[in-house]
Amino acid sequence: MLRVEGVESGYGRTTVLFGVSMEVPDDALVCVMGRNGVGKTTLIKTMMGVIKASRGRITLDGRDITDMRSYQRVRAGLAYVPQGRASFPSLSVRENLQVVIETSPHGVAAGQAALDEALDLFPKLRKLLGRQAGFLSGGEAQQLAIARALVTRPRLLLLDEPTEGIQPSVIIEIENAIAHLNATNGLAIVLVEQYMEFALRLAQRYVVLDAGRVVAEGATEGLANESVRKLLAV
Repeated sequence: MLRVEGVESGYGRTTVLFGVSMEVPDDALVCVMGRNGVGKTTLIKTMMGVIKASRGRITLDGRDITDMRSYQRVRAGLAYVPQGRASFPSLSVRENLQVVIETSPHGVAAGQAALDEALDLFPKLRKLLGRQAGFLSGGEAQQLAIARALVTRPRLLLLDEPTEGIQPSVIIEIENAIAHLNATNGLAIVLVEQYMEFALRLAQRYVVLDAGRVVAEGATEGLANESVRKLLAV
C-alpha cells in the first residue's frame, strides 16, 4: 500500500529524517516507535504531506504522492490524527464533524454514513454532539479527532500518539477501537507510539527510529529482542 523510500525531511535548514524507508502493507497495522525527539512525528507528517520531503519518494499503491498536497492525499485515501487532538475548540462536536462531512472526498451522503459508523465506534460522542469541543476531556477530544478522520473513509489512517495524556479507562476504549478498525474493517494504520506494550497488543509490524534513521524493523514478536528494547528505553 504505502511505501516510503529514502526519505529526508525536516524544518527549514534542519534535517530530521535521514534516508528513511519503510512499508505499510494492505490491511496492516504498523507501529512507529522510538524515544522522544527521534523523528516519529516528522515521519508521519511527511507521509501526510504536512512537511515536504526534500529527498526520496512516497508511493501509495505504486502511485507517486511525494509532491501531493495534504488535501490531495486525503482524496487518495489517507487520514491523519495529529498529536494534540486538533479540533475547532469554539465549535460544537457536531459542527466539528459537519465540517469534514461537507468536504468529504466521497460526497456528503457517504460522509454522513461514515459519521454514523464512527459514532457507533465511540458512542460517548453521541451524547456530546452539542458540547463545545474546547470543553471536552482529553479522552473525549481524542475520540472526536479519530471520528473526524474516519468521516473521510480513509484506506490508511495515520495516528500520532493517540493515548498521550489520557486516563487508562479511555485508553482501553481507544485501543479497542483501533483494533476493531484494523481487524474488522481492514483499515491499514500507522501508529506512532512510544510504549512497547501498546504496540505488542495492536501491531503486526514495527519500525524503530533513532536520530532520524530506521534502526530496527520487523514483526512485533521481534520487540522481545533485548537490543530492540534498549532502543526504546527512556
